[in-house]
Amino acid sequence: MAMQGRFHFYEGYDMKQVTFPVRVMKYLGVTKLVVSNASGGVNSDYEVGSVVIIKDHINFFPEHPLRGKNDERFGPRFLNMNEAYNKAMIQKAKVIAVENNITVHDGVYLGLQGPTFETFAEYKMVKILGADCVGMSTVPEVIVARHMGIECFGLSVVTDMGDVEASMEEVSHDEVLKAAAKAEPQVRKLIKELILQF
Repeated sequence: MAMQGRFHFYEGYDMKQVTFPVRVMKYLGVTKLVVSNASGGVNSDYEVGSVVIIKDHINFFPEHPLRGKNDERFGPRFLNMNEAYNKAMIQKAKVIAVENNITVHDGVYLGLQGPTFETFAEYKMVKILGADCVGMSTVPEVIVARHMGIECFGLSVVTDMGDVEASMEEVSHDEVLKAAAKAEPQVRKLIKELILQF
């Protein structure tokens, strides 16, 4: 099952609406979820167009998708997030990347509400907090997927760099789309092979 885009919290949806497709997927029989996003990079090893395998995340959204009464049919009240992103899928993706000459990086993704791109001070905060990239999605969906026992794999395409103040002047939605489109063939190949092999 594939989604064409997603619902974003910054668009005005609440967290239950943002994550509802994941609940539907579970009841349709989905056991593994692949998520992808565009992000701003703060790791100096990255550059625009870098493909990052998400190894963990930091949730900085102002609303939590599991807040409120818990429905035990979906998952436990208190969810252990110690393996938000499946380690076996990560290792397999790294092997696939090597076999297909695709350069990938490890990284921690920090989720913020948006829809504004981060200020330079906010990018510095992201780096200080221990993240490598930052974006406006993914985290709520992964939390709900794990709540329902779905294994997750995440990829982030770095579409702008926030580690150099001068480079931030170029950040726009059009630039983000161009950078994402450039990395798309590699991301498509990696995900296709991962689905076939896992």
